[in-house]
Amino acid sequence: MAQETRGTAPAPSPVEIRAAEPADAAGIAAVHRESRRVAMPYLPPQRRSHGEVTHWIRESVLPRCHTVVAARGPEILGYAAVDGDLLDQLYLRPDVRHAGIGSRLLAEARRHSPGGLSLHVFQQNTGARAFYAHHGFTVVATGDGSGNMENLPELTLRWTPAPSGPDPADRP
Repeated sequence: MAQETRGTAPAPSPVEIRAAEPADAAGIAAVHRESRRVAMPYLPPQRRSHGEVTHWIRESVLPRCHTVVAARGPEILGYAAVDGDLLDQLYLRPDVRHAGIGSRLLAEARRHSPGGLSLHVFQQNTGARAFYAHHGFTVVATGDGSGNMENLPELTLRWTPAPSGPDPADRP
């Protein structure tokens, strides 16, 4: 008779934040497409195939942006892409939202752009707006949508680090 083993399932591998590689492009594209579909249902259906988005990530985003991924083993859970001081993209798989992964990706983006970050967000994207407000971003401009492919009203948000004053330990 086989012995039945009971216990808990093994703990999942830890989530690693690391530099994106060209081999990650398909996983990043899957996150991009699924996140937009679930988190932004007001967008028109994605017209670009997974292959086309993968090509865009590999040939445009990765060479142009400092891109990091949140990965658990070979699985891509999310990514962030920074172009200068613009947080061009931060997307998570819908099933890993509210687990701190987005905050970790944002922290890495801030490390890469210590003077501050700007980003664009659709006005309708209340979840993203709340996330960025929680992390200290403020609205610096509004747009009517004429500057984006989706033609949706948008906000420009900005995070500027607090000025560092003198170190209290340096006081006499």
